[in-house]
Amino acid sequence: MAIYPANPQRLDPYKNFKFRLKWDGQFVAAISKMSSLKRTTEVVEFRSGGDQSTSYKSPGRQKYEAITLERGLTQDMSFHDWAGRVWSIGSGLGSEVSLANMRKDIYLEFYNEAGQLVMAYKIYRCWVSEYHAMPDLDANANAVAIEMIKLENEGWERDTAVVEPKDTTLTSVAT
Repeated sequence: MAIYPANPQRLDPYKNFKFRLKWDGQFVAAISKMSSLKRTTEVVEFRSGGDQSTSYKSPGRQKYEAITLERGLTQDMSFHDWAGRVWSIGSGLGSEVSLANMRKDIYLEFYNEAGQLVMAYKIYRCWVSEYHAMPDLDANANAVAIEMIKLENEGWERDTAVVEPKDTTLTSVAT
């Protein structure tokens, strides 16, 4: 049985450069790179005691890989503040970690070339396991300063309420 796309006019795959992330109800500024959403299922191998030559395989635990976000260094403190919820240097003994509010659900929106929302993902119970506040600095370089966070997560799912939009058509203007 063949599966046809919702929009049979679109033959080209989507490009990977139009996306936005939202947490705490707001879009996060200047994110330029995000690692892939990756899920792995462990394989459980077993044998029957009476069958010496055959092993069987079944699915085991699900594992969701950490997600890395990079963005140009700005005055926006959202990466810094979130990383500080996991471990805050200088806090009093017993209050260095805030387990109550260190996790966030994030929402990934993915757009086509025309800027139309074409798919979205909900990523659950994220927390910052690594934070790079400043990149390597080099007086001879000519590059954007990048800050980075690594987010552990407990799973993600596609938001099926987001459907493929109808492609826009350009009309030529008669002169």
